[in-house]
Amino acid sequence: MNNADSTFEIPDPGYHTPVLYNECLDALNIKPDGIYVDCTFGGGGHSRGILNKLNQNGRLIAFDQDADAQNNLPEDERLIFVPENFRHLQRFLRLYKFKEVDGVLADLGVSSHQFDEGKRGFSIRFSGPLDMRMDRRQHLTAADILHTYSAEQLHKLFEKYGEVTNAKTIARHIVQYRNQASLKTIEEFRALLNPVIKGNPNKYLAKVFQALRIEVNDEITALKEMLQQARDLLRSGGRIAVVTFHSIEDRLVKNFFRSGVFETPEHQSLGQQEIKNELRIITKKPLTSSREEMIKNPRAGSAKLRVAEKI
Repeated sequence: MNNADSTFEIPDPGYHTPVLYNECLDALNIKPDGIYVDCTFGGGGHSRGILNKLNQNGRLIAFDQDADAQNNLPEDERLIFVPENFRHLQRFLRLYKFKEVDGVLADLGVSSHQFDEGKRGFSIRFSGPLDMRMDRRQHLTAADILHTYSAEQLHKLFEKYGEVTNAKTIARHIVQYRNQASLKTIEEFRALLNPVIKGNPNKYLAKVFQALRIEVNDEITALKEMLQQARDLLRSGGRIAVVTFHSIEDRLVKNFFRSGVFETPEHQSLGQQEIKNELRIITKKPLTSSREEMIKNPRAGSAKLRVAEKI
């Protein structure tokens, strides 16, 4: 398959349903002969849309650190797949001789496939291992964190990445009782947490799991590195579109698009050099899923799309 009119083989719909599909494609303002990057290939849904808009000369470079994503790759000579974390964006584009690109897309959500595979340990619905690695070549797992981090480290982790209300209490509880339980499975971890859960158990545990997943995969640092590299790689008029699923990521993207930094200072000190922002915000407010999309795909309910353009 090598032209824009060819039919892209749709991956197994059970793997992942791309959120804000049309909105993402429209946001990129795709040129038929352009160079584009899909930072999170997953089931290939967004990549499919991009490829269908490219002609013979267009190119798509797709990243995904999860080996399972490779099962969804189409045979298309315009597609270059990189089985790595998107934090290595610049390195691999240089390797493939791309100095500039016309657009970058990043859908930061965990794929439906990852959530629905109990053995991956991403979801509270299963009794699989406490794994949570997106790249299974790395060694650190959620179980390792629970067994080795200090109470202070766990406290900061749950507070910062999960916004858990009683983060200090849960951290102390884990450290106090972790030697009495193996904490290798989701079921064992849930049982340990029962005495300290506040409010709705599922919502509470979802925040705890989010914090662990972010830490296991170093997601926040990787996101910052990708955003900085994407900005530098975009040619003038090129666009970056990022879909986030929780407030921590959304704040980072919002601040970076607005000011070129991640933590906007309340007051800039005298004499401090002002950072020149190279991006122009396209979406003054983030785009969200329609009611129809949320009915079809409930996981799209928390998705927010922000778009910026290189000046």
